[in-house]
Amino acid sequence: MNPDFFYGKKRRKVVQNVIVPPEDSDDPHAGESSSDEDVESESPDDSESASDSFSEDETTPELHPVESVGRKGIKRLPVWKATCGADSPKTCPLWLGQIDPAESVKPPVDYFLEIFDREIITHIVEQSNLYALQVNVNKPLNVSPEEIEQFLGCVMYMSIFNFPRSRMYWGVHTKLNEVSSVISRNRFEDIKSKLHFNDNTNMVGKDNPLHDKLFKIRPIYDHVVKKFQAIPQSGVLCVDEQIVPFKGKSTLKQYNPKKPYKWGYKIFVLCDTKGLVHNFELYTGKITPLPGVTDIGASGNVVLNLVSILESNKNFTLYFDNWFTSLALLTELHKKGVYSLGTVRCNRIPGCNLLPDKELKKRGRGSIDEKEATVDGVSVRVVKWFDNRPVTLMGTFGGAHPMGTVQRWDKKGKGKVEVQCPRMVKMYNDCMGGVDLCDANLSRYRIFLKSRKYYHRLFFHFVDLAVVNSWSLYRRDCDSLGISKKKQNDLLEFKMRIAEALTKRGKDILLKKRGRKSHDSVDAKFEAKRKRGPANPIPETTCRVDGVGHWPQVKDVRQRCKNPGCSGKTVFLCTKCDVHLCLNKNSNCFIKFHEK
Repeated sequence: MNPDFFYGKKRRKVVQNVIVPPEDSDDPHAGESSSDEDVESESPDDSESASDSFSEDETTPELHPVESVGRKGIKRLPVWKATCGADSPKTCPLWLGQIDPAESVKPPVDYFLEIFDREIITHIVEQSNLYALQVNVNKPLNVSPEEIEQFLGCVMYMSIFNFPRSRMYWGVHTKLNEVSSVISRNRFEDIKSKLHFNDNTNMVGKDNPLHDKLFKIRPIYDHVVKKFQAIPQSGVLCVDEQIVPFKGKSTLKQYNPKKPYKWGYKIFVLCDTKGLVHNFELYTGKITPLPGVTDIGASGNVVLNLVSILESNKNFTLYFDNWFTSLALLTELHKKGVYSLGTVRCNRIPGCNLLPDKELKKRGRGSIDEKEATVDGVSVRVVKWFDNRPVTLMGTFGGAHPMGTVQRWDKKGKGKVEVQCPRMVKMYNDCMGGVDLCDANLSRYRIFLKSRKYYHRLFFHFVDLAVVNSWSLYRRDCDSLGISKKKQNDLLEFKMRIAEALTKRGKDILLKKRGRKSHDSVDAKFEAKRKRGPANPIPETTCRVDGVGHWPQVKDVRQRCKNPGCSGKTVFLCTKCDVHLCLNKNSNCFIKFHEK
């Protein structure tokens, strides 16, 4: 008995190729089978013999678009044909935009306060005070904008020193003067517990169609996104996902086993090759297109939403990975004047029959297969390259040629060998790492402050993101002015200067605090006999000239005056700047030092 007739045959899609002799054609095998199944391509010898079968007077037949019958009706597939090798390179577009050079380099805190400006600080103050009254009307918070800035500065210090418990910064043996001298422990914890960003009385229920999953953090989220979108963009951009580490209870939490932080919030980020973020979107469970934009699926809608801030017809080049790449996305971006390139999954290239993995492996490392097609008037190229394993890329610019070389380890020869590499792969590797670079900068000094409120994790991530973006803008200004890398502040120094300015600029840190006095970490007798160490650094200019809280204090030990041009020794110390300055009838360096 024939088992096919007994159990019934599985119905398959009907795929037909129609060959019609056109006027002009260059490739006799442009219309290979267009089914979605993997079909082994012909060997090079077979293709040559097939091309030789046509005489010089005969025109080469062309395969028309394939029509596959499915549940959704007839769908036309693009015609893919092989390129002419090195004779058909595809040039990269020239970016038509520009970034105005910086006039000067600003202090680090000014870059940060351009993102977290006075408007959003005032909003946090109002909502935190309101939330404190909603919790307990008899215990108002009465926080001020200056205290919120000091709170953010202390949190930045904590991300740098990274004690395992927050109370250790005020401990007897572990006290950190940069934090404990600015704000008391109880006041810090009170502000953290009442830190709020939106009025709870305006929140609607989950059954309401107007329910917003980001309601608790919506004002901060919209403000930061708006500030990032206003940053001038460079010509080369990339899109990738970012994970905010979080293991608490939240419906927004995602799990991805392939990420270093497997649990957390997922954010889709648009940034340049140096990690400067221009736009981002927090994943809340459903990705919808913007009004008036074609719906091409979740992965494509994300990219179209992010690049909506770009100017049209400026020839931006955009890179993304295989989760985003599709023919529909590439064509939609090209209509907006954005050229795109990314790795692609083979099931997202309908009708394109590339050489199978076994065939490329036989040809050896560095072998390629390149196809080209026109989709909705847009020229698209696909390149499959075999290294240790095959990788497939698709884009509206670039191609396999001119070929380059990369060094790879050869197990048999036990040494490095030169392997041919397509130009498209080289461009992708050079320009795709912007989001990963941003993640690396965030992970160095990330704010890990424990809290039961899930939206606090997002708020502190936005603070970290603002610091990293501020540092990227600072470096871009330094590069435009020709300042060498050695003279630029690294991320650690940059963040410490921001924290110092937030905690001291315009604040009087000697105001009496409520509560019992904390004990000194070192006994006074041993402190008096301690040998004098190196000179204290001069504080930031913005802190030095703010005119608030600079009080002279007499010390037992004389030290060199820190005012430029003075070589005298003095016992007078500025309590805020923590430097020695002359203060007598012959030399009043104390006033000169604090003047602009």
